[in-house]
Amino acid sequence: MQTGIVLLFLFIAEHPVSAQRVKEPENVPADWSAPYPPFRIAGNLYYVGTHELTCYLVATDKGNILINTGLAGSLPLIKNSIERLGFRLKDTKILLTSQVHYDHVGAMAAIKQLTGARMMVNAKDAPVLADGGRSDYELGGLGVQFKPVQADRLLYDEDTIALGNTCLILLHHPGHTKGSSSFLVTTKDEKRSYRVLIANIPTIITRRPFDAIPAYPDIARDYAYTLESLKHLSFDLWVAAHASQFKLTEKRMPGSPYDPLVFADRKAYDTLIHDLYGAYREKTGQKDP
Repeated sequence: MQTGIVLLFLFIAEHPVSAQRVKEPENVPADWSAPYPPFRIAGNLYYVGTHELTCYLVATDKGNILINTGLAGSLPLIKNSIERLGFRLKDTKILLTSQVHYDHVGAMAAIKQLTGARMMVNAKDAPVLADGGRSDYELGGLGVQFKPVQADRLLYDEDTIALGNTCLILLHHPGHTKGSSSFLVTTKDEKRSYRVLIANIPTIITRRPFDAIPAYPDIARDYAYTLESLKHLSFDLWVAAHASQFKLTEKRMPGSPYDPLVFADRKAYDTLIHDLYGAYREKTGQKDP
């Protein structure tokens, strides 16, 4: 018996995440899991997320790319949305995420297991993805919030993710998490091509002063960098990691006809970035980064 206890202790020490129960936070907003009809955004880029938590499918001639998965319980919804668009979940070849919070990677492990897709993640977020959120500088105190996932490829700023006839560019936009990422993809339909930004909007989630976060000493500098980067990006259309950030339900009613240009609202984007600058200044007591 003593030998068995020792072996169990050693296993827990070597596999601390697997020894803890995954507990996704409760009492989240209802629209995080509310269904939203899937639709074509532009060209081969599609929306397959919920009413608030965005998931994007990039369909290529060599399989598909899925960006974000929402909460753990969103798997059936995502699968159904993909199938309603005429695609198959099992054809997913690459998995990406805007950030490694439970509301964006909750179903990632299950989808990876079902599809065998390669998980590609910003190198700065890979440790948090691998421990189920436990080492996140802000949400880590909640424990293991999602089933851990090991990355198959680490991504860095301006890395290219290529599959079939489509290439995405990762943009390192840290702050919200250490490896928060936006993506640029060029897609085309029957009329023209579009440069689309899938933005990770750098909202500030911590109530602590930036200089009181020893686990993330560069957080203020990272937010400043990201805001400046977002301010100067060039694109035709933009969407984001949360539907409310780009006002999805105001711009497009369910069942509306295909119209990529409803997502070409640069003025709304610039206003959002301006407001985020204000939040940054208020947090730091500084002028514009």
